[in-house]
Amino acid sequence: MSEPKLALRDVTVRRGTRTILDVPGLAVPAGEIFAVVGPNGAGKSTLVQLLALLERPSKGHVLFEGQPVLRGELEFRRRMAVVFQEPLLLDTTVDGNVRAGLSVRGVPAGEQHGRAAEWLDRFGIAGLAKRSVRSLSGGEAQRTSLARAMVLEPEVLLLDEPFAALDVPTRETLIDDLDRILAPRQTTAVFVTHDRSEALRLGDTLAVLIEGRIRQIGAPSEIFAAPVDEQVAGFVGIETIVPGRVVCSREGLVTVEAAGRRVEASGAVAGGSQVLVCLRPEDIVLTPEADAGQPSSARNHLPAVVRRVLPAGPNVRVELDAGLPLVALITKQSLEELGLASGSRVQASFKATAVHLIPHHRAGQ
Repeated sequence: MSEPKLALRDVTVRRGTRTILDVPGLAVPAGEIFAVVGPNGAGKSTLVQLLALLERPSKGHVLFEGQPVLRGELEFRRRMAVVFQEPLLLDTTVDGNVRAGLSVRGVPAGEQHGRAAEWLDRFGIAGLAKRSVRSLSGGEAQRTSLARAMVLEPEVLLLDEPFAALDVPTRETLIDDLDRILAPRQTTAVFVTHDRSEALRLGDTLAVLIEGRIRQIGAPSEIFAAPVDEQVAGFVGIETIVPGRVVCSREGLVTVEAAGRRVEASGAVAGGSQVLVCLRPEDIVLTPEADAGQPSSARNHLPAVVRRVLPAGPNVRVELDAGLPLVALITKQSLEELGLASGSRVQASFKATAVHLIPHHRAGQ
């Protein structure tokens, strides 16, 4: 296995008596987009500052290609580029901003213009080259900031919530453009965000940071499907999290009693185990109560009463009482076809493979 491009070893960051970060180990593979996702206040920006060598840890080391960075940070920083949430542009033209780093590094003027023109074009802002940055929209300013970073041809690109201040259409377009640009170059990138969809869209590997600690690392699809604990589950969008007890486990199928209901899940968990039953809202299918008993591939069918119907972007969030609380995400068309409103009776169905079980140790156990 090749050496990680960047790594942290036994790192702690303290401010006064407060621990901001506590990371025993973290490795950023070369050539990957490493996404770090977590709620506000989790320590994400501090993590970027450490990896960018803009801040030193209270304890531990930052490693670049396996070597601890003990001194000479400027030499290593020249091999990186950082893009922040706020573009922090110089009060000059778009072209002047993109060329600024090249000028500082002594790149000849002719080469500066050629390289700047290439990256202005790649980020779709070539027509803005002579415009003052004061006249730019938020999306144009962030494209300028990204072009300014990439024109340096960095070995490592660090992105600290670069899309957080942008409107949704602008953000989605810019994410697509960044993915298109980074993928063929195999640039090592650390992408920090609080937005789950951004992390899922861009990350090759995902780390979940909560309260200053890395709680889980893995492929985004694995983390979203199988979070390791209740906090990670809640953060990655699992809205149904109910404590239960395994009453039977046989041939890859587990039966759990939760809130007086029995739920079947795929897996192997010992009988008597205390677990959390986790379900994503998009995995719950709602059908009319009259369809109960109809053939279905789902193993779980629970009669339920609609408690609330709430808009959720292009979809609808339906809160249900099925003996245990459930949340389903359906389309607006499905809402109209089912005629759902508060008090409606439905059948909530979900497959055994949709149920994720997390070991759960109650207080005092």
